[in-house]
Amino acid sequence: MLQILNTALVALRRNVARSLLTMLGIVIGIAAVITMMEIGGGASKQIASSISNMGSNVIMVRSSATQRAGVAAAAGSGITLTGADCDAIRENCPSVSAATPKVRGTSVQAIRGPYNCQPGRVDSGSVDVFDVGEWSVEDGAPFTDRDVSASATVCVIGRTVAEALFPDGASPVGERIRLNNTIFTVCGVLKPKGANLMGEDQNDMVIVPWTTMRNRLARSGGVASAGGGSSSHSRGDRYAASSVSLYPARDATQTANYLMPIRFDNVDSIQCKAASAAEVDAAMEEIRALLRARHRLREGAEDDFVLHNMSEMLDALTSTSTLMTSLLLIVALISLVVGGVGIMNIMLVSVTERTREIGLRMAVGARGGNILVQFLVESLLLCVAGGVLGIAAGRVCSMVVSAWKGWPVAPSAAAIAMSVAVSATIGVAFGFYPAWRASRLNPIDALRYE
Repeated sequence: MLQILNTALVALRRNVARSLLTMLGIVIGIAAVITMMEIGGGASKQIASSISNMGSNVIMVRSSATQRAGVAAAAGSGITLTGADCDAIRENCPSVSAATPKVRGTSVQAIRGPYNCQPGRVDSGSVDVFDVGEWSVEDGAPFTDRDVSASATVCVIGRTVAEALFPDGASPVGERIRLNNTIFTVCGVLKPKGANLMGEDQNDMVIVPWTTMRNRLARSGGVASAGGGSSSHSRGDRYAASSVSLYPARDATQTANYLMPIRFDNVDSIQCKAASAAEVDAAMEEIRALLRARHRLREGAEDDFVLHNMSEMLDALTSTSTLMTSLLLIVALISLVVGGVGIMNIMLVSVTERTREIGLRMAVGARGGNILVQFLVESLLLCVAGGVLGIAAGRVCSMVVSAWKGWPVAPSAAAIAMSVAVSATIGVAFGFYPAWRASRLNPIDALRYE
């Protein structure tokens, strides 16, 4: 075998330029495979990191869609969830470690003296909102259960808001700012995070108690509507209940077509955090069973709420990234096939050029199997050498793309091993026919070949 290997190297060195050009197709194909695999792996890791920053193991509970006079409203337009539902989930679901009500906020203008800004997001929740969203307060302290119960005008702000309202570098803790027409006291500043999946700055935000959001910041004092604003679904949301009946009782048709909930602590959604990633499914089942019991839904009746978890979003985004990477890999594999065809062509030319050499070797005792192995080794050497150069070129390309575009890349040992295996397979597959053809030559005809 060592002698065959040495003979193959001598044959390849006879025409170095032709050997390098023959390997070029393999080099380009392997480099494309490595680059795409590393960029795709980096994208998947970035998606997983973004999901983690949004809150790992998070389960979202939303109201289901409703119908008014036979017309379907948007998803989440139902008014079925309350703050009491959130408390029940926290107390009665063992697989849930934290839960917080959510009331959608409106856009606000944050003002402090001559400085002002418009936070990109106004969030709300109970004290568990920091645990569910994996937020930590680096300056000051989060608001308390007492603040939530009292609808206190306190808030926790992100670093971007703090820098906009306090450009002099003073500590915002204990200072007062105005959100629209309400004065709030800053009780803490959030530890900075990166951008979310949509590229939005997660530090450009304000968090307030959900009761404060509902009673003081919502435009009409009611729960935010599906369109992003607020709507009062019942006069009881704003005015005290009266024992005097001002309107006639509604009949059954009106009651079915125009729901008027009597709860006054409705929330838009509830965010829950499972104790661990392995308990997400169990937590969802516990939440579903509890809410069905609390909402008195009969067996067989549809849920009046919808459950989602971040793993579904992660799977969807990862599958999209994987699909795009697979499509690009198909293009790269096509270039590998083209490179393999080039190797087959050159090996056929080499067999033709070395016909007399093949006849001479057979005349002195070489068998067809020896000739077959010799040309297979030559083809294999070309492909493996091209694969090694392609791996190096692919690593360089991925590093250049990362430095130029700022895209994350993830080196993959599996991709490198696969590239070596693919290049060796191509060498054997596309070199077999020329080698077999050389091994089938007649020694006398080969010696007489001009």
